[in-house]
Amino acid sequence: MTAIIFGRPTPSVISSASGPATQLIFIGRSLRHSLRDPEALIMAIAMPVILMLMFTYVFGGAIQRDGNYVNYVVPGVILLCAGFGAASTSTAVARDMTNGVIDRFRSMPVHSPMVVGGHVVASLARNLFATGIVVGVGWLIGWRPSANPLGWLATAAVIAVYILAITTLFAALGLLASSPESASNFGFAILFLPYLSSAFVPVGTMPTWLQWFAAHQPVTPIIETLRSLLMGTPLGHNGWYAIGWCLLILVGSAVWSAWLFSRRRAR
Repeated sequence: MTAIIFGRPTPSVISSASGPATQLIFIGRSLRHSLRDPEALIMAIAMPVILMLMFTYVFGGAIQRDGNYVNYVVPGVILLCAGFGAASTSTAVARDMTNGVIDRFRSMPVHSPMVVGGHVVASLARNLFATGIVVGVGWLIGWRPSANPLGWLATAAVIAVYILAITTLFAALGLLASSPESASNFGFAILFLPYLSSAFVPVGTMPTWLQWFAAHQPVTPIIETLRSLLMGTPLGHNGWYAIGWCLLILVGSAVWSAWLFSRRRAR
């Protein structure tokens, strides 16, 4: 089994493996690709950390003069980190769809959409690791959450479901794109959403015409749920909205991905 999971996924190994074993092979393949591209992983961690430091030390004094801004901004940066990390999935899927490897897998007796599943699960593992680093840096610069162990467990569950949902969406964009370059451009609008939410400033401080969008877009209730679990702010209905948005994005993206994969296979 060890040879199957961690060894090179040769055609003979894949064709002889069962369904779960084949899925593990593709997950291992995606994780190995991540390790061979450390620059992408470093940038996925570095960008949110740089933004967190910039907002805390450059803009924080002007936004919140009591010096407590770091406690407000870190939950938003955690979600920003998940988005940056998940974005690489669209490029990886688009690369697989255009370099001929998918055609090779289709000639084998395996369920070829498992390739996409491997990318999604590997992204989940990679982004949870990156999120842990962002949380650690936030602690070093003065972030002091008040969550108990149950709150941290619930926080990890919300972050994991969000990463799974947004990664599946990026995988669908990778299937939609005609090249890795265009796949990276498709995801730009999604990465921009946290800036139009309560991640960095309260929604009430935004222009009136922007407040409705900022309050009702998917990212805001997820951030407010994390803020409530970690910092003890009022939860209200945000928890239900957060779960609903994550499940809607996850199921919708999974169905979209399956349809796109079948359509490209039929070409």
